[in-house]
Amino acid sequence: MAYRNLETSNRGAVRTIVVNRPDKLNALNRETLNELTLAFAQAAQDDAVRVVVLTGAGEKAFVAGADIAEMHGYAPVQAQAFSRTGQRLMSSIERLGKPVIARIQGFALGGGMELAMACHLRVASEKAKFGQPEINLGLIPGFGGTQRLLRLAGRGAALELCLTGAVIHAQRAFELGLVTRLVAAEALDEAVNALADQLAAAAPLAAAGILDAVLQGGETALDQGLEFETQGFALAFSTDDMREGTAAFLEKRKAEFKGC
Repeated sequence: MAYRNLETSNRGAVRTIVVNRPDKLNALNRETLNELTLAFAQAAQDDAVRVVVLTGAGEKAFVAGADIAEMHGYAPVQAQAFSRTGQRLMSSIERLGKPVIARIQGFALGGGMELAMACHLRVASEKAKFGQPEINLGLIPGFGGTQRLLRLAGRGAALELCLTGAVIHAQRAFELGLVTRLVAAEALDEAVNALADQLAAAAPLAAAGILDAVLQGGETALDQGLEFETQGFALAFSTDDMREGTAAFLEKRKAEFKGC
């Protein structure tokens, strides 16, 4: 379908979703949040898509934040609805069941950093910058920033970034665990494409099981998480992909996974 604020394309089993509001540094307004929600739902339902790459148009920003011009006139009840819309999107990305890679090439601030943190892997240019500057607007993060930042980087980093509103460089974000791969700006596309291709060739049901085990099992006590893992491990033995993968290993050939 046609979107006003997004562009989508396919490269084999990899779908790329681009937030396309470069004149607004790809800021997230309500319409864009709704379009992203639909685009990710379509990717989830399309069996031909095994990996999603999310990025922003232009070189200045991945997503520079929520659309402050739209937010400025909100009453509390409207702000609550806006926050919940954003949080539902972030949760749908996190729970997509397919790997999602954030390609980060500029500012990832506020809602943009929250969007990146909802992705499973984050590949960033050395020129990228990150931050949760909501406090400078008299606000707190509203799309999950306090919670995912806490889980990814720890309490100290979450409090420091949210309380100071500081913008940090990509190297610092990498050191905090917010960036999974850090590359030179000119190598960003090559690095993202290589990672996406690697994941697209992997067993999709096993990938979904890993995502479930880490993201859902990781929110429970260790014993519960281990049981979650055991059930997922056993379930994998019911798949053709498991038989193909083990046979390919024994026969010293490359496996061809079908997702069944």
